[in-house]
Amino acid sequence: MNTNLPIVDPIAAIEHWLDAMVIGQNLCPFASSARRKGLVRIVVADTDSEAQCLQQLADEANRLETIEGDATTLFVLPRGFEDFDDYLDLLAVADALMEDLDFEGILQLASFHPDYQFDGTDYDDVSNWTNRSPLPILHLLKEDAVSRAVDAHPDPEGIPARNVEKLEQLGLAGILQILNSGD
Repeated sequence: MNTNLPIVDPIAAIEHWLDAMVIGQNLCPFASSARRKGLVRIVVADTDSEAQCLQQLADEANRLETIEGDATTLFVLPRGFEDFDDYLDLLAVADALMEDLDFEGILQLASFHPDYQFDGTDYDDVSNWTNRSPLPILHLLKEDAVSRAVDAHPDPEGIPARNVEKLEQLGLAGILQILNSGD
């Protein structure tokens, strides 16, 4: 997804991706309701320092835990984690941080990156686009909200396969057209 063009407004880029791809293509059947209800918060890290990013993530996790309901946060990393391997290193440390802060069973992290690549896939495999975003993101989710949503869905196990099928139907050209429609 990396077009090597600078993203001037990270929040606008993430909102477009969320609305056009995640919700518009129904990649996450739970996102539309949360977005409509104003439960999706987008926070942009203002640093490229791993330590400062982790502190900001911890602050956001603490804030999210205190909010009633099914709020969620997209923690956007516009600088410092463009390299997918660097991002994966940060993700591992962030997961450990969530444990250290006693958020295990309370909050979980989902991951999105412009160069996301699942193990065992080629870089250009369309399945990688299920987790590709315009900028690196650590998605903080409340585990009880995830559990309720999954329990209410008729086929949660089928979501990943359905997403890959949808993206294969769109093809790379279709995916890029959707993502570039907000430019």
